Amino acid sequence: MSEITGGQDTREQIVAVQKNGDGDLTAFKTTNGRVLDYASALEEVQAGHIAGVNTFKGKDGEFYIRGDADGDPTNNLDQLPIF
Repeated sequence: MSEITGGQDTREQIVAVQKNGDGDLTAFKTTNGRVLDYASALEEVQAGHIAGVNTFKGKDGEFYIRGDADGDPTNNLDQLPIF
């Protein structure tokens, strides 16, 4: 369920990420300044509370977060600033 006001999507977006030593995403910072661990972010994305991202089921059967495909590689989660 989207939170749209006057044609604008008012949901939070992910603006920065944390990675582990292997480069895997481990935490996310939102436009509201909230810091979410991976599991919490996954729940919020699946519930539709965060814009610009979606989840997919990997070959291992686990769910993962990825940016919406928009043809712009500069806003991919891996390219966001580290916090």
